[in-house]
Amino acid sequence: MGKNKLAKFAELETFSHVVQVPSRELLSGEGFEMKGKWNEHFFKNSNPIVLELGCGKGEYTVELARKFPGKNYIGVDIKGARIWKGAKAVAEEELKNAAFIRTDIEMIHHFFSEDEVSEIWLTFPDPQMKKTNKRLTSTNFIRLYLNFLKPEGVIHLKTDSNFMFTYTKVLVAENKFPVLKLIEDIYAETEPDPILNIKTYYEQQWLERGITIKYLQFKPQRNTELVEPDIGIEPDSYRSFKRERRV
Repeated sequence: MGKNKLAKFAELETFSHVVQVPSRELLSGEGFEMKGKWNEHFFKNSNPIVLELGCGKGEYTVELARKFPGKNYIGVDIKGARIWKGAKAVAEEELKNAAFIRTDIEMIHHFFSEDEVSEIWLTFPDPQMKKTNKRLTSTNFIRLYLNFLKPEGVIHLKTDSNFMFTYTKVLVAENKFPVLKLIEDIYAETEPDPILNIKTYYEQQWLERGITIKYLQFKPQRNTELVEPDIGIEPDSYRSFKRERRV
């Protein structure tokens, strides 16, 4: 491991707005001490909590916190070296409404109680074209989110992947989830929504290559038997920088 990464990991340990809890502690009898108490103990306000899952470098988390001080934003990713960039910005700007959790997304329900989260952002998630249960909009994850998402809570998907976008549209339709907004090409809009105009590191790559960016906002419903789509979807064929073909 390079010295640069070691330095970033060391600095993460000093940030009070970065939560790092070993899985064994989450699975112990006591669990996470702040679960159900984020507003009271961490943010010290009653503002809505918004998660960005798979936040990478935290561009969306940080920019949303800047633009909307009336909400609390938490970026979630397992990669500490990536989170460091967003966490550093939060520290330097002294943003009081932003935080980060370093954990696997599969563990996220251990950090939040029922009705504690108002919104979830999924910004350019891996489409996981061969592993349905790994897709962040699969019924597997929707069940997980419903453990802590408010009844009126919404999920935002922003993606370059036509595969992921198509899959999620079908899942939403088959489960009769209300669709609040659907945009096939964000930047074809005459006046793009300022929230959607926030560009991540990976998004810049896609735009430079002429790939359209898509957006879907929907409201998952409780007390329903979730249905997983059983359809064939054409896989994405392009490669991202420094990655193999997405299959």
